[in-house]
Amino acid sequence: MKRIFQSMTLGSCLSLTLGCSALGKSDSFTFVPDFPPDFKYELKAIYLPAKGQTCTLAGGRNAQLGFNKIDMKYETTSDIELYRTVEDCLVALNRVEIRITGIFGPELSDRSSDYAVIAVRSELLDRNKGTLNAAGIGEFSGECQWFFRTVGPKRYLIKILYCKKTDAQGNVAKSRPFTAYTLDQLPGKIVKLKITLAHEEEPYMGDTWVKVPDGWKRCMGKGFEDQHAFCYGNHKDFSTFRMVDERICTIYPGCTENKEENP
Repeated sequence: MKRIFQSMTLGSCLSLTLGCSALGKSDSFTFVPDFPPDFKYELKAIYLPAKGQTCTLAGGRNAQLGFNKIDMKYETTSDIELYRTVEDCLVALNRVEIRITGIFGPELSDRSSDYAVIAVRSELLDRNKGTLNAAGIGEFSGECQWFFRTVGPKRYLIKILYCKKTDAQGNVAKSRPFTAYTLDQLPGKIVKLKITLAHEEEPYMGDTWVKVPDGWKRCMGKGFEDQHAFCYGNHKDFSTFRMVDERICTIYPGCTENKEENP
């Protein structure tokens, strides 16, 4: 009953301040991820005073909603409210920050993240608006790529994730995945983020690995204590490195070894 009363109050407020067209079928939209295996997401919805409101917000965090944070049950989709009342102030959704996380091992540290954004405004030029199909589904896309490096005196291999926007033809841009909608486009609709994974991984830093037929070999540098270990033209002296499962390897990603000792 309390939830019904809150919904009625919010609906009345919005109809007075923004007009019935802002409400549509619902006061929320649904975010749907289309991600590769071993990828997850976290959301942060950020709100600002709605158009026509003269109120201000004392606390910025009060105007944010978190989804799939580490202490929350993981949800495969998220319903995001377009309007809320915060500190007696009617607020409207301004943007949604999507943290895209790829997982490459069993520990919490064996993961890396990048971001995508959905901007939401009361008005946008037509050329800047995301589109929705006849079923009420909008989609934007990106490509994520793993970059690998070694860390620590045992040279553990870790991976860093970078995600870039892609267009309808699959061309990769320099910016992160992004789209924008108006508030009156989104009620009751679905916005999908489709992420693909680049076919090949690359070294995180140049001149630290050498390409070989089965993958990459790690340059030794001055020794295992040399954390950067640039090749500097030495393509003969290579080091081993450790995978997250403790295998000791000489080639990535084509490792089939399990060496017991460093050379």
